[in-house]
Amino acid sequence: MSRDRFEELVGEALDEVPEELLGLMSNVVILVEDDPPPGEDLLGLYEGHALTERGWDYSGVLPDRILIYRNPILAICDTDEDVVDEVAVTVVHEIAHHFGIDDERLHALGWG
Repeated sequence: MSRDRFEELVGEALDEVPEELLGLMSNVVILVEDDPPPGEDLLGLYEGHALTERGWDYSGVLPDRILIYRNPILAICDTDEDVVDEVAVTVVHEIAHHFGIDDERLHALGWG
């Protein structure tokens, strides 16, 4: 799958996130990268300060980043439909981290 098509799928996954939730996101960008850092086995990554950790002194910082890794997702998927589903799950999973939801809770909710 081309990078352009994969980026479209990330955009489509974001379109499925409720507007109310997207409106609460603050100072965060969502990017597509081909691969995670060497030695990391990741589909996505949230880097930054979750909304639940931001205090009165949170200012003047670079945006948080949500990274969606194309090659690892493509490697675990057999069909284009599988890619669509995995991208959606990964996007929701990383957005949840922005809201301070940890991996244990995400797995319990079925978004692991």
